[in-house]
Amino acid sequence: MGLSPSKRVDAALRRAPAFAAACDDAFDRCLADAQGAFRGVRLYQLADAAARLHASLRASVPLVRRWVPSPPPRARVDAALRAAGLEGEAELSRAQLGEFAAELFREAVLAGAAGIVGVGVAARAAPAVVGRVVAVYAAGAAAALYLSLG
Repeated sequence: MGLSPSKRVDAALRRAPAFAAACDDAFDRCLADAQGAFRGVRLYQLADAAARLHASLRASVPLVRRWVPSPPPRARVDAALRAAGLEGEAELSRAQLGEFAAELFREAVLAGAAGIVGVGVAARAAPAVVGRVVAVYAAGAAAALYLSLG
């Protein structure tokens, strides 16, 4: 068996030199915005950092360009912080910001690839129709996701 899509997306993000560079740039920008008052990124800065990361990654990482059309909303930022086990931190180090970013964009890519469910529900399509569309779309999305990781 191969790796799950979640692990493949995570590995693809972490392997991308542009991902590490974007994380470093976002970290440095957050420190500059705080005028050096802190040694790390404060939690209130994470939404802005996520938007900066999105702009940089969208330009350089095909997975983000294809599956994450807009910056992650605050709710997703908060969820990624919790999932990374960093919600108790006063500020994030450079390495912790990288962990947070990997969690945030892995989940955003996976959510973007599975977005058809929301469209079917919003359109109030019959459950059987949504189920068939989801099955077809999921197969196509999974194939596209694996091919884009290739």
